[in-house]
Amino acid sequence: LAELDAVFYDQHPAFHWHPGLLIEDTTLQVPFLADLVTLADPTSPWSFPNYLRSRDRLFPFYFAERFHIRRAEYDAYCRWVSKNLPGLRFGHQVEGVRWNPERDLFEVDFTRLDGDGEADSLGRTHTSARTYTSARTYTRNVVLGIGTAPHVPEPLQPLVDAPGVPVIHAADYLGERDHLLAAGHVTVIGAGQSGAEIFLDLLKARPTGRERIHWLARTGAFAPMEYSKLGLEHFTPDYARYFHALTEPTRDRLVAAQWQLHRGIAAPTLAAIHEELYRRTLHGGWPDAVLTPGVQVRTAGQLPANKVELHLEHLQQGTRSRLTTDAVVLATGYRERPLDRLLAGLDPYLRRDSSERPRVDDRFRLVLDPSVTGAGCHVYVQNAALHAHGVGTPDLGLAAWRSATILNAVTGKDPYPLPDRTAFTTFGLAPQQVDRG
Repeated sequence: LAELDAVFYDQHPAFHWHPGLLIEDTTLQVPFLADLVTLADPTSPWSFPNYLRSRDRLFPFYFAERFHIRRAEYDAYCRWVSKNLPGLRFGHQVEGVRWNPERDLFEVDFTRLDGDGEADSLGRTHTSARTYTSARTYTRNVVLGIGTAPHVPEPLQPLVDAPGVPVIHAADYLGERDHLLAAGHVTVIGAGQSGAEIFLDLLKARPTGRERIHWLARTGAFAPMEYSKLGLEHFTPDYARYFHALTEPTRDRLVAAQWQLHRGIAAPTLAAIHEELYRRTLHGGWPDAVLTPGVQVRTAGQLPANKVELHLEHLQQGTRSRLTTDAVVLATGYRERPLDRLLAGLDPYLRRDSSERPRVDDRFRLVLDPSVTGAGCHVYVQNAALHAHGVGTPDLGLAAWRSATILNAVTGKDPYPLPDRTAFTTFGLAPQQVDRG
């Protein structure tokens, strides 16, 4: 948009989309139309079909008849966009955001990083102290797209932090895959899509009859993701608006209850796991693979020879046992990155809900003091408001709609017209009109 002067800061040296989970032949769980732009602006030059055209791959894609593209292809598409867009500043770590009442602008402090992710040194003074390329910019609007971070359950945190202990998060899987394949026994914890894909990848790579894999999960079953057509309408703007209008206690109950909408396992992946296990029984015997849902890890510790001991409890039986393993993969999901450190300078102006979370309005704006918003300045959250906007908050299919909503609000115009209705489902009842005659 020509009227916007925009700059984008990211602390990483370049764009990569979940590099540790680009397992061969894994696909997105959303159609290719859920690219960066199409569902808000199909004519944009940054669409996935235009990426294919720029690579002379449009006809091969057409004949491949793929609705769900490979993750590696989505990563390559996003990197193509990021390399061609102006205004992207990789290797820039934002330190904080403050309100400057004298300028009626936000102050954004950032530090330039070198290729190793360290503060870029400009040299040494006579006291041998380094000076760094810290800087500040001023802006009327801030958009936060910091997303989520890998979640490690508390009992396993000390082992992940300890050097040399073979306990990793799924986000780092590909970088550690060779070590995991060399391990005598591997345990995968977590019943989401990542856990299923990692279990299947390890299973395929290990010898028949000597698989030596455990797959554990807290959920009562290795459950399929809700993927019916009407079920998917929970990932529409209609549902996001409906969810936002609910009371805070109702929203919190729904988020906890709707895990199968976004944390289950794709049915084709479950089928592939069953097929691989079945194939290993063709000549008699059962694979040395144990799949146990309904289990939580109470505590964990390191044993000699870099082994790990997991203390388990079955949530339905109430029984407890121990499992000794050579390596652990934590497919335990992601959690929203907290905004408190980044927004500490705005705390006096920030309005919070009863759980001390930032309040977010229907246009993805943090609710700030009128002294800030009255100056026409706002802070937007692109993908970190699960408590306010529901299960579609981190969904790729709604990313373009969220971005368009934010840009429409920032400009005060309608450069990206958005549909009034996006679902066949009507999620709520209109208040009844009383005829008072």
